[in-house]
Amino acid sequence: MKTGVLLCGHGSRSSSAVSEFATLAEKLPPLLPKEWMCTHGYLEFANPVLRDGLDELREAGCERILAVPGMLFAAMHAKNDIPTVLNTYAATHGIDVHYGRELGVDPKMIAAAAARIEAVLDDAVPRHETCLVVIGRGASDPDANGNVAKIARMLHEGMGFGWCEVGFSGVTFPLVEPCLEHVAKLGYRRVVVFPYFLFSGILIDRIYGFTDRVAAAHPEIEFRKAGYLGDHPQVLATFAERVTELVGEVPPPNCAMCKYRTQVLGFEAEVGAVQESHHHLVEGQGASAPGSNVADCALCEDFCTGLCRLEAQNGHHHHHHHHGHDHDHDHDHGHHHHHHAPYPHADHPHGPESARKTRVR
Repeated sequence: MKTGVLLCGHGSRSSSAVSEFATLAEKLPPLLPKEWMCTHGYLEFANPVLRDGLDELREAGCERILAVPGMLFAAMHAKNDIPTVLNTYAATHGIDVHYGRELGVDPKMIAAAAARIEAVLDDAVPRHETCLVVIGRGASDPDANGNVAKIARMLHEGMGFGWCEVGFSGVTFPLVEPCLEHVAKLGYRRVVVFPYFLFSGILIDRIYGFTDRVAAAHPEIEFRKAGYLGDHPQVLATFAERVTELVGEVPPPNCAMCKYRTQVLGFEAEVGAVQESHHHLVEGQGASAPGSNVADCALCEDFCTGLCRLEAQNGHHHHHHHHGHDHDHDHDHGHHHHHHAPYPHADHPHGPESARKTRVR
């Protein structure tokens, strides 16, 4: 049976993030059986879209496709949107498509994260006088957010930092600025900010931008910005494992604390919710889409703070550039609306609402 492998990316308006994902996909084949054919596709914004990748494999004669989400954790995209596309395609073309796990909490991923953090450390300030801040993507899914906290604890305890805090770039709380403002009150000599992200883009710019802002207000504290995960060899090894484990005797389940299947505290109403994808509406729209550039925004100065999202939701601001693409799934692309359950803590003062105060600086 000829086997094809599809690495399923989210896609981004950031051309650098798209090219980094493509580079990672190109580095994966040497870690897999040489007779397997590999390609990649994106859920939205970038080309090729997932369907194009599936077509490429099917037309090359692949009878079995092993698809894995190119994502750190399983939230809406990995649990909902990608499976919908894959299931529809498999049913339409009568082809065998297997779907694997996200990268998740894995020793290899923690090793990659530790390497990025170690790269910005030196002995000038002891670890016990250093606070580690791990910044995750942020999701409307507490399972994904909880996994960021677990990764942070593994790094905190494994590397022996004096303290550790967890923040997020969007959707949930605390966001980067309130998180770092809290950390600045703790009395640590050094703060290391580490974005637990695969790729560059608007959100990495946001994390580093807020870090610079808080650092400027606290010159007595040394702030260090660690690099994101990128194509670290241990990240590639984890992706390869997610593919090859699909052909084992008992493929591991790709869900655990899933809010669609289990009563998760605060999200009980979402058990059994219909799982459907809406991303066909923005398939293939690329990094050159109107409004994708932060320079187009009158609300930001040098990086996207996320204020555009709040303004659009309140109807104050109608050009809908949404370069921050703060979704999972709180976005509005100006031409379609989603009907997912609302995030229950959207009004939290340390969540997206915290962006309001950045307007008057």
